[in-house]
Amino acid sequence: MLCLWQHLPVTECQLDELWSFVHTKEQNLFVAKLGCETYGDAWVWVAFAPTWRLVVAFVVGKRTQASANLLLERVVHVTDDRIPFFTSDQLAEYRTALLHVYGQWYQPARNGSRGCFPKRWRVAPPDLVYAQVVERRERGQVVEVTHKVVFGSAEAVQTCLEASAASSTINTSFVERDNLTLRQQNRRLTRKTNGFSKELSWLERHLWLTLAYYHFVPPTPVYERSWPRQNQPVERVQRVAGKRSRRPWPQD
Repeated sequence: MLCLWQHLPVTECQLDELWSFVHTKEQNLFVAKLGCETYGDAWVWVAFAPTWRLVVAFVVGKRTQASANLLLERVVHVTDDRIPFFTSDQLAEYRTALLHVYGQWYQPARNGSRGCFPKRWRVAPPDLVYAQVVERRERGQVVEVTHKVVFGSAEAVQTCLEASAASSTINTSFVERDNLTLRQQNRRLTRKTNGFSKELSWLERHLWLTLAYYHFVPPTPVYERSWPRQNQPVERVQRVAGKRSRRPWPQD
């Protein structure tokens, strides 16, 4: 499937993660099984292009900075030179991961003429625009939703939203809806199930099968309705990214 994911002109990308588990849920792990790092909670990190309904990349692992970095590295690997407009929840790992793949090294000036130079760090390039959806919860319920611009300016975010064919506000609705689709199509992602994976590698392989079915097997619907701001019909990803997949794959 990755042979079709090359130089994708992604202009908007939503980031999110969904929970699953391998072998045993985290709170039920016995002491003897704690030595296996793959057992317990398993998070599926997803990068989603809402305009095409396309899962650009995903990573199965723990909820760590290394997994977030790997997700953005895979996004860079399959997209073209442009930097998409990124949105996500308020998870701090996304900011560091974006600087990891898109950041530019900055060397601060030395104070005086003696001594070592200060340590370098990465700064966001001018064309990197990233905003977060911040939810405030009370007793497990969302009581307030606000937006936070992390990289770029408010004017740059508004420009990206006006050019978007899917979003009119800062949101993660499309990737969250895709997470629901994954849970409905893949029993290993169901919250309460006896069809869970016993090993992390099998969970990842089953996700590849699920995404291959999602992107290529069902017929390609062309929506009759056009978006209000662009007089062009919206097509599924088979007509945009999978140019060599003009017909649905046979289900047998």
